[in-house]
Parts: sequence; structure tokens; C-alpha cells
Amino acid sequence: MRFGIDLGGTKTEILALGDGGEELLRHRVPTPRDNYADVVRALRDLVYAAEVKLSCHGSVGIAIPGTISRKTGLVKNANSTCLIGHPLDKDLEVALQRPVRVENDANCFALSEASDGAAAGYDTLFAIIAGTGIGGGICIGGRVLSGANGIAGEWGHNPLPAPQGKQEIEDSPVCYCGRRGCIESWCSGPALVRLYEKRAGRHLTAPEIFEAARQGDAPAMTEVDAFYDRFARAIASVVSILDPDVIVLGGGLSNVDALYKELPSRVEHYAFTPEGPTNIVKNKHGDSSGVRGAAWLWREDEMVAALPKIEIALRRQR
Repeated sequence: MRFGIDLGGTKTEILALGDGGEELLRHRVPTPRDNYADVVRALRDLVYAAEVKLSCHGSVGIAIPGTISRKTGLVKNANSTCLIGHPLDKDLEVALQRPVRVENDANCFALSEASDGAAAGYDTLFAIIAGTGIGGGICIGGRVLSGANGIAGEWGHNPLPAPQGKQEIEDSPVCYCGRRGCIESWCSGPALVRLYEKRAGRHLTAPEIFEAARQGDAPAMTEVDAFYDRFARAIASVVSILDPDVIVLGGGLSNVDALYKELPSRVEHYAFTPEGPTNIVKNKHGDSSGVRGAAWLWREDEMVAALPKIEIALRRQR
């Protein structure tokens, strides 16, 4: 059995998957705030309670909004700041008395969709999370590609490719990361809201702007068309480097149906000599992809190797 946990800023969810990927248990609790030790205890208790309820034990994978530094072994870049600077995977291994895998939540999203989601059966996947921010993850041959520094796929903080017009060249917005003109500052939901408000003089949410464009609102049509073009340029830069079999969209903007019509041909236009439109699809598992991907961090052969330690942990529980 596989246990996956999605450790979020406000909620933590555990999911148990059977050998065939079937969901056996799902439970959600509030995430402890501002106390690292409480977080570790909460994760431990979630796993033990699930094992008692199911009368079965399993591997444990954790999705976090950050990553573990390859250099220090400590959590970095986490918006749950109490995790930063701590060896979360090692502390959980001590608490649970078994091997534990911890991975970035965008990478877990990618792995979920590659394992039994919208990208199942494809070899190379680039997953995009587009909503409040812009994130990404890479899977090749069913395995997450994390990179030497654990930042593979973090394309949202690359500069927007091929800036066009005075606005994109001279007025690039400052991103929260401190750099100017990041893809995230042009292609996220808040970016579209900001640009529309500047043009139209009124505030709409991102979904409302797409709907207004569909209804013929001129400022919305202008900004949405510019959004498609910028997003396509950003994706084309990935296609020219990775050449993925499929790109899976997640996050709030993945619910905009027009993206799947507008983006493929635009990406083909900007990418380096592709032989057809890029295969861009919507995710299958939605908000569940993070926790499912965490569960899939353990492959079958790896679970067999870890089984003795898990058995010891179960006996110690009893």
C-alpha cells in the first residue's frame, strides 16, 4: 500500500492507494501553524491512524510547497515557512521508523498525471501549474526529474521569452522573487487581472476576464489574446529544450477550456521547428494530483526493498 500526504499551508491531506492505484482512504486535517515539531507529529499521527484503520502498512511520500536542498538536506523555498531550514525527510523517517520520500508539490502533480492521469502512457511529460503563480514539473519514464538543485521545472521564474512592444520591453513588472519580467509576473491569474484592470479601469477575476472576452468585451479580448501569446512563448521555450510528448495543465487556469484550443498552434509557431502542434491537455486528477503523486513517489520495486523497515515500524506501533 502507498500513503501519500499533501502538506499545504492550511490543510494536510493523506491518501491511501492500493496496488492498482485505487483510493482506499482519504482524510484531511488543519496544518499546524508556525511550529515545526507539531507538523512532524501531525504527519506521523496521520500515517499511524490510517494504518490502524486499514489494518495495513505502506510506504510514505510527502508533497510539500518547497524542496529539500541537495546541498544541505534542509527544506528551502517553502511558503510554509516553519519548514525552512529543517531536515523534514530525516525527521519523519525517525518519527515513522521507515524510509520517507519528500518532493516538491509541482513534481508530485507531474508524477500523478504521468502515473495514472492525463499523461499515462507517455514517456516525457512537462506539467504546468498555472493559477496564482506559475510552476512546473518534469517526469521522464515515470520518474520525477528534480535536478541537481531540486529546482527542475521551475520555469515560472525564467524571463518571459521574446518580449514584444514597449510594455513588455520597458515596463516588465517586478516579481516577488526580486527579478523583473518573470513568466509568472506575465502569465499567472493575478497578472491577467492586473493588466486588464490597467486597461479597462475596473476589476474582474481571471475567470471573469476570460468570460468577458468570450462575450465580446474589447479590453478583455485584447488582454486575453496577449495572454495566450505570452503563455505560448513561455511554453515554446520549454518545448524547444525538453520536447515533451505531452504538456499537462493544472491549477486554476487549467479550467479555461479555450487554452486547449488556442495554445497548441501558437506554441508550434514559436518553438524550434516542431512537426505539428504541441500536445497540451487538461489534468485528470485536479486538486488530488499532489497527494496522489506523493503516493506514487515509491515504485513497486522500491517498496519491496523498503518492506523490512516498514514491518519493523508496524511492530513498534503495536
